[in-house]
Amino acid sequence: MPDTIYDVAIVGGGPGGYTAAIRGGQYGLKVALIEKDDKLGGTCLHVGCIPTKSLLFDAEVYDHIKEAKEFGIEGVEGAKLNWPAIQARKNKIVTKHTKGLDFLMRKNKVNVIQGYGRLTGPAKNGILTVEVFTEGGGGAAGEHHDVKAKNVIIATGSEAKMLPGLEPDTRILTNIEMLSVNSVPKSLIVIGSGAVGVEFASIYKSFGSEVTIIEALERLVPAEDADVSKELLRVFKKRGINCHVGAKVEKVEKIKDGIVVKFTNSDGKQEKLDAEKVLIAIGRAPRTDNIGLEKTKIKAERGFISTDEWMQTVEPNIYAIGDIVAGMPQLAHAGSMQGMVAVAKIGGKFAKPVKRNLVPAATYCEPQIASVGLTEAAAKAQGLNIKVGKFPFTANSKASIINAHEGFIKVISDAKYGEILGVHIIGPQATELISEAVTAMELEATVEDMMFTIHAHPTLYEALLDGFSSVENLAINV
Repeated sequence: MPDTIYDVAIVGGGPGGYTAAIRGGQYGLKVALIEKDDKLGGTCLHVGCIPTKSLLFDAEVYDHIKEAKEFGIEGVEGAKLNWPAIQARKNKIVTKHTKGLDFLMRKNKVNVIQGYGRLTGPAKNGILTVEVFTEGGGGAAGEHHDVKAKNVIIATGSEAKMLPGLEPDTRILTNIEMLSVNSVPKSLIVIGSGAVGVEFASIYKSFGSEVTIIEALERLVPAEDADVSKELLRVFKKRGINCHVGAKVEKVEKIKDGIVVKFTNSDGKQEKLDAEKVLIAIGRAPRTDNIGLEKTKIKAERGFISTDEWMQTVEPNIYAIGDIVAGMPQLAHAGSMQGMVAVAKIGGKFAKPVKRNLVPAATYCEPQIASVGLTEAAAKAQGLNIKVGKFPFTANSKASIINAHEGFIKVISDAKYGEILGVHIIGPQATELISEAVTAMELEATVEDMMFTIHAHPTLYEALLDGFSSVENLAINV
C-alpha cells in the first residue's frame, strides 16, 4: 500500500492545533494531528485556561457567599470549602471537554497520531515528512514512523519559565503543580504578576491564603494600560493581597516548613518573606527545541518563529501558530484563530489575517481585566493625536445590583476621525464585555457609531455606551 499523503499534518494538539484540525476536516482536507501526550487539549485545557477558570468561578461563588448578608440572605454563616470537591469539579470539567475533542476528531475525520513530531527537512517533490516518535503509547523508546503531508502546521505551544537553579516540586510550583495542591496553602508567594500570577493570587486569597505578589517591573499586569495596573494594585491591597512592585528576587530557598524568598524591594532594601509555597509565574517559553527546525530554513529567535500574515514561515508550506509565533500574544484564542487562518490558506478558502492589535487580552482575577488595541502610553509613543474617555462602574446600575463597583472602562480614540484605537476594562465581567470593543474595532466602527448604538438597560455592557460617550465628554451617568 502506498504511504498516506495528508493535505496537512499538524504538530501539537492544543487549542491552535485541534482548532486547525477541525477546520481542516470541515473543508474536506485530509488531516493528521500529531500529539505527544495521550490526550488532546494542551496546556489550556489541562493545566491552564479551563481548570484555572473553574477555580476562579468557585472563588467568586465563595466570595458571594461570604457577602450573603449584603444580598439579604441569612443563615449561611460558617460556610466552608470542600477542597476535594472543588478539585473534583475542576477535573470533571476538563474530562468532559477532553472527551468532546475526541468526538470532534472523529466527526471531522481527523487522524490523531500519538507521538512526538519532528520535521526532517524541507519538502521533497512537494511533500514534507514528519518523524513521529512513539515515546510511550505502545512503542519502544526511539521507535518512530514517518507522516507525509503537503503542508505542516507547527503548533507545539509553550511551557512555564522557571527561575535559574530551581525545579518545580511540592513547594516550588508552576501553574501545573498549583492546580493540584492537596489543600489550600496557609500562605503563598507569587513571583510575577502577569495573567497567571494575578489569577492564582486572586483565587487563593478568596480561598483564605495569605498572598504576596513580587513583581520585577514597576507595576502589576505590566502589559496592560497603566491606569488598569494602578487600579488593580489599589483593589488588591484593599483585598489584603500584599504587593511588591519594582522588586528583584535574589534567592528562593526551602526551609523546614516551607520556603523563604529573599528580594530587593523598590527602595533597594533587602527583604525576606516566608511562606508555605511559592508560585513561579514569570512567563512562558516557546517549545521549539528538538522539533527539527535546524533541518529547514526556519530560524527561531529566542525560540520564536516568524511568520507572514497567513502564518507561513520562510519554508514553503510550513506554517507556525500559537505560543511559538514571534510578535503575537501567547493566548489560546489567538492560536485558535491563527490555526483557522493557516488552514484556510492551505485549503484555498476565504480568511482574514490575524491582526495583533485586534487580539483581546483577558485576565480573570477579581476584578477582571480585559483589553484590546493600544494603551494610552503606546498611542502617545506612536505620536498619535488621541482623545481618552473613562467611565467608572460605580455609575453603572447593574454593577450596583451585583455589588461590583470597582474599576472602569477606558477608551482610546483618534482625535480627528474617532477611530477606536484601544479599549481597556477592569471590573465586573470585563472578559465578556471586551467582545463588543473587539467587534467594533474589527468592523472599523467609530466612537460616534458606538455612541448611537442602543444598549439594553440595566446591563453591565451599557457601561461601554458611557465609555465611548465619555471620549466626547457626553457620558450620561457621570
